[in-house]
Amino acid sequence: MKAIVGLGNPGRDYEKTRHNIGFMVVDQLAERWGHDGFKAKFQGLFSEVRLGGQKVFLLKPQTYMNLSGQAAGAMAAFYKLAPEDILVVYDDLDLPPGKLRGRTKGSSGGHNGIKSLIACLGSENFPRLKLGIGRPVSRQPSASYVLESFRSEEQVHIEKAIDTACDAVELWLEQGMIEVMNRFNGGEKA
Repeated sequence: MKAIVGLGNPGRDYEKTRHNIGFMVVDQLAERWGHDGFKAKFQGLFSEVRLGGQKVFLLKPQTYMNLSGQAAGAMAAFYKLAPEDILVVYDDLDLPPGKLRGRTKGSSGGHNGIKSLIACLGSENFPRLKLGIGRPVSRQPSASYVLESFRSEEQVHIEKAIDTACDAVELWLEQGMIEVMNRFNGGEKA
């Protein structure tokens, strides 16, 4: 069993914002895999699919970004998932819009959703797939920037990055994060 947790904030007001790119990837995966719909479970929107005989869970925490770990922790406890079997997909200010980076583990890097996951899973040893959203070009605070929609000139990079992120998730399921890192880290924008 494996799980993909996309980070974001619930509700229409946040639907297309930079902070919700993790939700966007999970939605694209669900569409790609033909899932049977999300249901309310584990303080999130949850779905289960079978890929090549393997159960794969999709989760979009509905606890807001800063408490994402509560939903992921509840799912992990229920299914007895090791942190290494939970791939977290989220936004990264330090990567240019559209760029991807995988990691096998690590600190939160200041991301509050990841801080919550580390606290609730009791470990930093879960794989991550970060999607670049870039930094604000003005002196705008990061907290307001991440809650804005992508600019039209960013949209083409973001749509391609979401599709490429889905490819990376599928590669993780088949071959692991090292292969994802070899293929997607350090390259050009998606």
